[in-house]
Amino acid sequence: MSGFAQDHRVYWPPMKALHALALCTVTAFGTAAPIPHAGAATAVPAATQQMTIPSHGSTLLGIFYLAAGPGPHSTAIIFHGFPGFEQNLDIAQTLRAHGWNVLAMHYRGSWGVKGNFSFEHAAEDADTQVAFLLDPANAQKYRIDPNRIVVIGHSMGGYMAASAIAHNPKVAAAVLISAWNIGADYDTRRHIGTAAPTTENEAKSLSKDNNLAPLAGTSGLALAREIRAHEQALNFLNLASSIAPRPVFVITASEGLAPSDHALAEALAKAGDTHITERHWDTDHSYSGQRAELANAILQWTENLPH
Repeated sequence: MSGFAQDHRVYWPPMKALHALALCTVTAFGTAAPIPHAGAATAVPAATQQMTIPSHGSTLLGIFYLAAGPGPHSTAIIFHGFPGFEQNLDIAQTLRAHGWNVLAMHYRGSWGVKGNFSFEHAAEDADTQVAFLLDPANAQKYRIDPNRIVVIGHSMGGYMAASAIAHNPKVAAAVLISAWNIGADYDTRRHIGTAAPTTENEAKSLSKDNNLAPLAGTSGLALAREIRAHEQALNFLNLASSIAPRPVFVITASEGLAPSDHALAEALAKAGDTHITERHWDTDHSYSGQRAELANAILQWTENLPH
């Protein structure tokens, strides 16, 4: 299994206002606005691009929300959880409306992407997405500022975001939303509750709630065995020294993950990270009653990231 790494966070000011449209417009009263002089700049409209990205012999599928304006734009990657019924695309739309590009892809073996799903493969796919954004040709094509790349992850995606920033020093910052510390699952009994921490009980818990329905090439037992075999690599506390000193926004809810996520914040601080922000909502794992507040909190956090 490939190693998993760590890193830190940064704050940036809001994007500058977009250039005015160089088109003839009509006022509410029907009066045509003056036609701009020849050579005036034409604004680049926002766009939504269906994406395919090669990764380890498979092709990841997803979407790239592209901000309006010539850029280069701050760019985020949103990593979805296990298995990804909630994709947090409302956060993507909020960020795009304020000048961000946002990439959202599916991992190998999930949601129709060919290949076998595993936690290792998902982490490799997260690194692939970062590399895609950092490629100079892609940065130019999609108007990406390679110095302003942020990873955002929810649940399992929170581990993937931590892994991606740890593996990639050019990632500027990370947002971890109810991040699942996969490698600590047996110790915390996150999924199995009061049941004995056996591989069989872990497998049953991973298989419930239709979790395996969108996944291919795996099983609850295979995933439970992977967690047991790679507990250290899948424990995000071991990534803290590789993440620091970059900014990290740790967001928690009342579903039971807050203690392990706070432990990561403490590990980051111990590693010398002075750019850690924590916020807690008394809500469920999907932040069902707090979606607008969640998106706005992330947006406001990005506005403090330095250039």
